[in-house]
Amino acid sequence: MPQKKHFIAIAGNIGAGKSTLTRLLASAFEWQPFFEADAENPYLADFYADMKAWSFHSQVFYLGKRLEHHRKLVDHPTSVVQDRTVYEDAEIFACNLYQQGHMSDRDYDTYRRLYSAISSFLPPPDLIVYLRASTDALTRHIQRRGHSYERGISPEYLAQLNALYENWIDGWTASPILTIQMDGLDFQHNLLDLAGIASEIRDALSPQIVNINQSL
Repeated sequence: MPQKKHFIAIAGNIGAGKSTLTRLLASAFEWQPFFEADAENPYLADFYADMKAWSFHSQVFYLGKRLEHHRKLVDHPTSVVQDRTVYEDAEIFACNLYQQGHMSDRDYDTYRRLYSAISSFLPPPDLIVYLRASTDALTRHIQRRGHSYERGISPEYLAQLNALYENWIDGWTASPILTIQMDGLDFQHNLLDLAGIASEIRDALSPQIVNINQSL
């Protein structure tokens, strides 16, 4: 029998391990990986100069790019695994800008209406794998990978995002969620940890699975 096509999305805070898990699962299951789409935001310089004036423009640009990316995933002929979802842009990062006072009530309401209207036409993933990690674990991961542009990220900011992630996950009903507690796990270097996650994904996709690579 032919293999059923799957759309798996990996969600989680900065430093949770989304990109690494996307790459490893793509190899293990022979899925096509889709990483965050690089996009040169024409509003970015203005945004950093005046967040309140330009946050709406910047977020709408990113939303458009994420929606384009999501559509490509849905239309891809084979199974795919995605690093970060379109939903996180709106539910986490735009919401955080609003809560921090960088987006007005009017702009945020307009943004949410646009996001809700467009995203309602997009088929959701078959499964969202949520990488849950404490602020301490995220901080360690970020320090370990050593990206210069992440050095200014504070534990307080990560904690704010974590709270928003939990609210989003608690209210998500469009597709199943598999939550992986990342504290104490090292699936990048420990094959048993990766095999455990792969096994949980197989179970979560059942009975959807007709045939899936059993390399882990």
